[in-house]
Amino acid sequence: MIKTAIVGASGYTGLELIKILLNHPHFEITSLFGSEGGERIEDIYPSLKGVFEKEIQKADIEKIASHDLVFLAVPHKTAMALVKELYGKIKIVDFSADYRLHQKNYEEYYCPHIDPANLENSAYGLPEIFREYIKKSSLIANPGCYPTASILALYPFLEFVEDGVFIDAKSGVSGAGKKLSSTTHFVKDNENFFAYNPVKHRHSIEIKEKTGLNVTFVPQLLPITRGMQVSVYAKLKKDIDPIDVLKKAYQKEEFIRISEKPVEIKNVAGTHFCDIFAARNGDMLFINSVIDNLLRGASSQAVANANLMFGFDESLALPKIAYVP
Repeated sequence: MIKTAIVGASGYTGLELIKILLNHPHFEITSLFGSEGGERIEDIYPSLKGVFEKEIQKADIEKIASHDLVFLAVPHKTAMALVKELYGKIKIVDFSADYRLHQKNYEEYYCPHIDPANLENSAYGLPEIFREYIKKSSLIANPGCYPTASILALYPFLEFVEDGVFIDAKSGVSGAGKKLSSTTHFVKDNENFFAYNPVKHRHSIEIKEKTGLNVTFVPQLLPITRGMQVSVYAKLKKDIDPIDVLKKAYQKEEFIRISEKPVEIKNVAGTHFCDIFAARNGDMLFINSVIDNLLRGASSQAVANANLMFGFDESLALPKIAYVP
């Protein structure tokens, strides 16, 4: 068994990661770590009582490095401080944005980078596009939900669309994490729907880096717990059949499902799937994708990347059945 640690286990993505790894035939959760330590995971999430019970320890580099694999489910800045000390000692899957961007773009949108040397050592963890790099890397920059759903939607069409696309992205409230804010309060979100940080959202630069396209990115918050839908609007450079393009691009991908009609969040909630639909109106293209923001946009994608790093079947333990019909 591969000794596995989770740093940031108390968050929503930490819980989802635990649920997946408990069914994994090779990754054994040996230790949980947090910023303070002392709590027990089953007290934070009573659903784990009698299933998985373990104390969360205070994060310690030496203890973490004694494992074979670590998942860093922590915010940006916190992650790079850990990676700087851990790189070369253990395989790492980082949930934060710390190793997803070129240094210049990262520092413009986030903060000064304290570990720029390892930016070149990381692989961007989107398997359908960067699978071979992931297999060879020991540091994976696990993409978040907005970039995952947007890049997977756009990727098959990069040679067919004009530069400058509009991305309308809608996410469930769990994407904001557990920390309460004025935009994630129940009274604010219930029976409500609104855009936040439009045009200037920092995920826009990540999508631009990976696609080479200038994007206008507008995130919006849905009054649901989980799930994400992305709608992309672009101008075509040539005559194509959008569904045919999607099928050719993803014909060998188990976790990309091409739909003949607009896609729905309910069909992917609780799974690793990304469902994609596309249609055209003359020279205008509409692409529609859905994922589970906590799974394909975080935890299940992290496990897929870890599977690849260790030479296992990419699909091991990844959830395939949606929560609801």
